[in-house]
Amino acid sequence: MEATPYTLDVPRYARTIEVSKRIRWDIDRDVIRGRTFDLSHAFLPDGLSLADELPFLSPAEHRFLSQVQGRTYANMFGLVERFISAKMLDVSREHWLGDQTALEAIVRFTDEELKHQELFRRIELLAGAGMPPGYLFEVPPNDVAAFVLGKCTWAVLALTCNIELFSQAHYRASIDAATDLSPLFKDVFLFHWKEESQHAIIDELEWGREDASLDDAQRDAAVDDLIALVAGVDGILQGQAKADAAYFLDVCGMARDGARAEQVNATLLKAYRWQYIVSGTLEPRFQKLLRGMISAAQLTHIEAALAPLSYAVPAQARVADIPAARQPGSSPSQVPKS
Repeated sequence: MEATPYTLDVPRYARTIEVSKRIRWDIDRDVIRGRTFDLSHAFLPDGLSLADELPFLSPAEHRFLSQVQGRTYANMFGLVERFISAKMLDVSREHWLGDQTALEAIVRFTDEELKHQELFRRIELLAGAGMPPGYLFEVPPNDVAAFVLGKCTWAVLALTCNIELFSQAHYRASIDAATDLSPLFKDVFLFHWKEESQHAIIDELEWGREDASLDDAQRDAAVDDLIALVAGVDGILQGQAKADAAYFLDVCGMARDGARAEQVNATLLKAYRWQYIVSGTLEPRFQKLLRGMISAAQLTHIEAALAPLSYAVPAQARVADIPAARQPGSSPSQVPKS
């Protein structure tokens, strides 16, 4: 099948510009506001950290595990936003001499992603100032970006859309509803969510535009690239889960071997696979977009690749049935109010 015609949805690009202007925030004035982390509070809720699946932890250990994961959560977003901003600059060239509303929307998107990277660098410094020494996050962002950007644009936009949709789902379903989290940590992801809500719309639009340019053979190759990207993400998660488990065990005075250490290691890897891969693949809006672009055979290929990770769902979660295949398109993104 040949590539299909595609018409830009200029009003949707324009709406992201309007909202971006209205909700624009500043790192110091609006988010940090001179605060430091109060380590008497958790960072990530149990629905993300899965700390409640380790019943032998004391309340202090439970809280500390949420803080370790929350620190990594912020660092992971800083990591992925390196390649997201680079890819958005790349796709913007398609609009340089075309629709200037679309170009402005993507330029604003990129500017905000650069701001987010700075925010997460600041959060790492604040976390490091209060938490015990020994934490490691040594994933090189430029190497990760080079690997990701070496894949086709369709696959990179699919991964980007997935990330920005699950970041919204995490905030709405878990972080916003939690009552015991660090106020500063909660605010970081409130303000992050406000701008990511617009970015997800642009992801959808650009992913759809790119999809319309592909024929069947190119889309087959793009699906392979997406699977390779997910495998790459999982490799990062395996390494970081191991590093975070070692840090947690050392600080808490637990042995790095034995049954409890094995449970800590396994739970951290499960939590990270849930946070950064599985929760996104189950997000209904992503499911609708993906299924509207690919064939049944391509969907089966993706599902087979994801099957080994499917266990990584919180024990208490009630996962809705995955939607049936639908026509291309999506519901409008939730627009946050200032």
